[in-house]
Amino acid sequence: MSNGLLASLLSEPAVSAPPRRVWRDWALVGVLSAAALLEGLLREQLVWGPWPMMAVALLGLTLLWRRQFPLAMTTISMGTFIVLDQVARVVEGEPVQAFASAFLLIHVYALFRWASGRHCAYGLIVMAAALTSGLMVDWTGIGDAIGGAIVLLFPAVLGAEVRHLLQRRDLAHEKVKIAERELLARELHDTVAHHVSAIAVQAQAGRVVGVKDPAAALDALAIIESEASKTLAEMRSIVGTLRDAGSDAPAAAELAPQSGLADIPGLAHAAAAGPPVRIEMRGVEGVGPTVGAALYRVAQESITNARRHAVDATRVSVRIDGDGERVRLVIDDDGVGHRTASASSDGFGLIGMTERAELLGGALEAGPNGDRGWRVAATIPIDGAAS
Repeated sequence: MSNGLLASLLSEPAVSAPPRRVWRDWALVGVLSAAALLEGLLREQLVWGPWPMMAVALLGLTLLWRRQFPLAMTTISMGTFIVLDQVARVVEGEPVQAFASAFLLIHVYALFRWASGRHCAYGLIVMAAALTSGLMVDWTGIGDAIGGAIVLLFPAVLGAEVRHLLQRRDLAHEKVKIAERELLARELHDTVAHHVSAIAVQAQAGRVVGVKDPAAALDALAIIESEASKTLAEMRSIVGTLRDAGSDAPAAAELAPQSGLADIPGLAHAAAAGPPVRIEMRGVEGVGPTVGAALYRVAQESITNARRHAVDATRVSVRIDGDGERVRLVIDDDGVGHRTASASSDGFGLIGMTERAELLGGALEAGPNGDRGWRVAATIPIDGAAS
């Protein structure tokens, strides 16, 4: 079991796409360089005077690449200090002991935050060498040795914990997206089942009346053609978005009717508690069942969140407007409560709503509505064409 755990840790990949260098990184290097130069000028009885502090200031530049090359930057920085201390011990009889060398702890954090598991293992060897070198040139007792090891390992533990915390958060977000895709798969099943059932009924009717009334048979064929076209349009709008779902759609989707645009007015009376809900709908003719279901779920989630989390809200406004190409849904409230992406009635929250809108080629935005209130706005192509 221990061998398996070790292999798992060593196989941990490096964090992909680490953040790019920003102005704060340059500011950090500037502060470190200034601190090192001031230490060299103001500190008395410093080995070799201010010259080692100039080396520390130059080593501070390695912080600029700590995310992209954490092991290399850690090795260069710690390796340089090991050499300086050992040479100073041989030549001067005492180590450099630069206070500004505390920046090495930032490298330790970056190593365990961004590097691969194998590079972290190599970094531990470098850290052990640096700690051993420091104890060799300035031994002050076992207590100080243990304390130094704890100080050196603390940023490593912190970096690893932050890394795994964010990984768990990203995994939870991905599960929400997969769940939304599964819901879309269920809705696709319902829509296709409805259209195919209509096709089957019309085909049977056409066979019955075709013998006596050819014109009626032609009418049945026209209906079949229309229903088949609707089915293909629905499938094209959704199937492509499900290709990268990461999990298969349910094999036996429920055949219960899905909620859509016609059910949104009922949300105003779904719960007695909370502020009153006013719903307006205009220009929604031609909205397909898949887009209608998406609008319903966004409206349902937003209304529920407003009723639960909007403190002192006096109203919730829902407006749906279509222009023949796109349909826009806007939910406003005038509450003062603080809302976040995690505020959710069923666990999907803002992440799930955004994923659903994007899968249908649209977009969703949520945030404060001026000085008071919260707004959720979703815009989706009326035919649900995925971008």
